[in-house]
Amino acid sequence: MALSVSRRLLRSFGSVLASGRCDSPSSLYQSLHASLGVVSSEEFSAVSKAGSSFLANRRLSTSIPSPESSGGAFPSNLLSAKPVVASESNIGLYQDLVIPVTNFHNEDKGFTVLAGDVFDVPIRKDIIHRVVLWQLAKRQQGTHSTKTISEVSGTGRKPWNQKGTGRARQGSLRSPQFRGGSTMHGPKPRSHAFKLNKKVRRLGLKIALTARAAEGKLLIFDDFEVPTHKTKNIANYVQQMEDSKKLLLVDGILPEKLKLATQNLHYVNVLPAVGLNVYSILQHDTLVMSRTAVNEIVERMHTPIKR
Repeated sequence: MALSVSRRLLRSFGSVLASGRCDSPSSLYQSLHASLGVVSSEEFSAVSKAGSSFLANRRLSTSIPSPESSGGAFPSNLLSAKPVVASESNIGLYQDLVIPVTNFHNEDKGFTVLAGDVFDVPIRKDIIHRVVLWQLAKRQQGTHSTKTISEVSGTGRKPWNQKGTGRARQGSLRSPQFRGGSTMHGPKPRSHAFKLNKKVRRLGLKIALTARAAEGKLLIFDDFEVPTHKTKNIANYVQQMEDSKKLLLVDGILPEKLKLATQNLHYVNVLPAVGLNVYSILQHDTLVMSRTAVNEIVERMHTPIKR
């Protein structure tokens, strides 16, 4: 009987403490009396002692007093001097990102939501490597050319007799062993491009955008309207930015004043949204996009691939 009552006391005591409604032993007694019906004085004294100690620890856990306020009762060596820093969010969870929107005048233009399947994908260096190699190979001109023996200008006569001269036999002065002769197996104009699946190219662009967003190097502007075409306005804005050496400005339709203001700055380049690519993003440490450019990029990434 005593064991069952003790268990009932513990269960009732736990429920009362969990509800957070016990501030004094009298209130605790009333709650236990209502739940159990009859409680002896010995049982109530034991429970009240446990309750008071539990409440003391509970108050201590919610708000830690300073050594000055507690009169030195709380040991100071247990207080950490390090500021509590929240854990950083993981990359590649496909979560939508909320980024503030501004402009060249540092005005607050609200917030914008970036699609998680475009700006928060897992980082894969192998995909970036494949896309960059594909871009560099495709941009090669491939105009290198050498002349074969039929293209070299010169006589077609046999230089000397086949036998009797003591020299090596020769058939033409346009052969590759002679000065001014042809080149064997030399390069000819060709295309260095190779095939890369469109889904891999899209994934590479998503990874590059995710990397800039994770680094805090992705800025969203409401628009790229500048009051004048003077270069000093853009130069002053770039100087105010921290840890930014090269900027890439991306907009749907680039304003003419912006083109004129940035054409003399080697560290500021502009691109239309349709021309945004992985290699250009990697060449610039800061990516600045307009709302229109973000919408166009997201729409392009969501368009089904035609097979």
